[in-house]
Amino acid sequence: MNFFLALLGVLSFALVGVYLAAVFDRLIARSISGPAQSGGSGIARAGVLVAPLAEAAALMSRVKTDTEAPDRANWMLTPAWYLALAAAGLSVIPFAEGVALTRIDTGLVFWGAVEALTVVVIFLHGWSPNSPMPLIGAYRYAGIGLPIMLPSMFVLIAAAMPAESLSLVKVVESQREVWNIVRQPIGLPLFMLVGLTITLRGPFDYADGAELAGGTKAESAGPARAAWELARLAMLVSFSTMAATAFLGGPLGPGLPGPLWLGLKTLAVMAATQFAGQWFARIPPSQALFLLWVVILPLSFLDLLVVGLVIL
Repeated sequence: MNFFLALLGVLSFALVGVYLAAVFDRLIARSISGPAQSGGSGIARAGVLVAPLAEAAALMSRVKTDTEAPDRANWMLTPAWYLALAAAGLSVIPFAEGVALTRIDTGLVFWGAVEALTVVVIFLHGWSPNSPMPLIGAYRYAGIGLPIMLPSMFVLIAAAMPAESLSLVKVVESQREVWNIVRQPIGLPLFMLVGLTITLRGPFDYADGAELAGGTKAESAGPARAAWELARLAMLVSFSTMAATAFLGGPLGPGLPGPLWLGLKTLAVMAATQFAGQWFARIPPSQALFLLWVVILPLSFLDLLVVGLVIL
């Protein structure tokens, strides 16, 4: 029974979350830049609730592009791998107290593997078309994406320390009295930087930047582009659910059912991530690396140290 409940939770969060993420993208874009700059002429007039479906239909109807001597297998499969990693991340989330699709004692380590493999998949997406702009985007992203795994590791270990376990079920249980965002107030903001990176958003989107004509997706069109955008939104849902679980108590909360609490917290993290992705400008890679090694990494280590001292 618990397995089917968890499977229903994964499917519901994936399907509803992706649609709401697409709607939020357009709403936030309109609030920042106005309706005239938030979409194409026909799609923009369709309304924010219908626009994601209209845009997906438009992408599916376009002709697929090709390049000279690409790695066709990787080019075709990378959107599916990206989507599979998002689903794998959701599979270890407890959607109700003690209920997860894959209940393992090393759920946080599993999520770390999902993050690391996401960097590999995005790199392959830029490498496989055998084209300059996607390849530049792939190498530029790898230079930022790999080192940002270190802050992620530190803040997630800090979230696991009160539970004395790497199991997400026990991490949730340890927040019954106090959420981790209270124990480590800088943990969630630092983790959101990781989310911006693995979901290709805002200041840490060095893979698919507009200055590279789309970066790794510059040569993708039609169904391939639609699949890539779908996978990117699915990873946003997966990341937001993990952040809500590790730092906001997951399904814990008074009055409402656990899955509903988890959904509301996920939507809050997702909206904040999308707003940050559209509000903050991308900085040059050299400055981003400086910020990562000199500011973000020491802050994440300090976060781990403070939590450890409080527990002692």
